[in-house]
Amino acid sequence: MSATVLSGKELAAAIRTQTAAKAAELSAAGTPPKLAVVVATADESSAWYVRSIAKAAEKVSITCDIFDLGPDAADTDIRHTLDALCADESVHGIILQTPLPDGVNAQEVALSICFDKDIDGANPLSLGRLAAGLPAFAPATAEAVVRILDYHKVELSGQHVAMVGRSTVVGKPAAHLLLDKNATVTVCHSRTKDLAAVTSTADIVVAAVGRAGLITAEHVAPGAVVVDVGTNPTDDGGLVGDVDAASVNERAGALTPVPGGVGPVTTALLLHHTIQAATR
Repeated sequence: MSATVLSGKELAAAIRTQTAAKAAELSAAGTPPKLAVVVATADESSAWYVRSIAKAAEKVSITCDIFDLGPDAADTDIRHTLDALCADESVHGIILQTPLPDGVNAQEVALSICFDKDIDGANPLSLGRLAAGLPAFAPATAEAVVRILDYHKVELSGQHVAMVGRSTVVGKPAAHLLLDKNATVTVCHSRTKDLAAVTSTADIVVAAVGRAGLITAEHVAPGAVVVDVGTNPTDDGGLVGDVDAASVNERAGALTPVPGGVGPVTTALLLHHTIQAATR
C-alpha cells in the first residue's frame, strides 16, 4: 500500500485566502501591507525564488519591493539598507535573500533586521525568542512543517519526531516548534552515528538536509509519517527532495510530495507573516 500524500497545496491556498482578506482590510484602513526583499547575489535560482515571492505577493495585494544591491555588495551596504527598511514605517516585512557575497556573514548581517519585521526568522534574536517562548516569527519553512502536520491532523503530542538537519533555517526552529506541540524531538545531523537506527524508531521523520535521496526505506518505520523539506534540482530542470520517495512510499504511512508539499506553504506563510507584522 502506498503512503498517503500530505499535499501542501490546499493549505497554502487557504492561507493565501486569509492573507488576501486581511490585506484588503489593512489597505482600507490606511495601512497597505508592504514587503521588502533585499538581494545581493547573481544566483539565478535565488532570482527565480524572489520573482515567485513578488508574484505571490501581488496576487494577495501585498506590495513587494525588491532591493537588488548586486553580487559585489559590501557588508556595510547590506546593513545600511536593512537599517533604512527597519526605520521605514511603510515597510512591514523584511526578507534578506541568500546567498550573500563572499565574506559577508549572513547571521551577523541579519542582526540588522528588526525582529518585529523579521518575517522569515533570519535574525538570531528571533530564534532566541522562539526558543524562549516569546513572540517572534519562525522561519517560514520550519513553521510550514508543523502547519502541514496540523492540517492533515497528524498527532504530535507524545510522538517521537526525528528531525534530520540542524540548520537555523529549518532544523533548529522546527525542533522548537515541535517541542511546543509536546512532541519528543531527536535532532540528527551529519555526525549522527547510524542515522537509520535513530530515524527508524520515530513516529515522524522530518528531512531537511539538502541531500537528494538521503532518506530511504531503511530510515523509516512502517507506517511512519515523513515530511520532506528538501528541494534539490535535477539535471532535467526538476526538483527532488531529501527522501527517496520511490522506496519510502511503500513503507511510510504518509509522505509530503516534492514539489507540492512544504514549498507552497512556506511562500504562503511569508506573506501571512507580513500581514501579521502590519497588523501589529
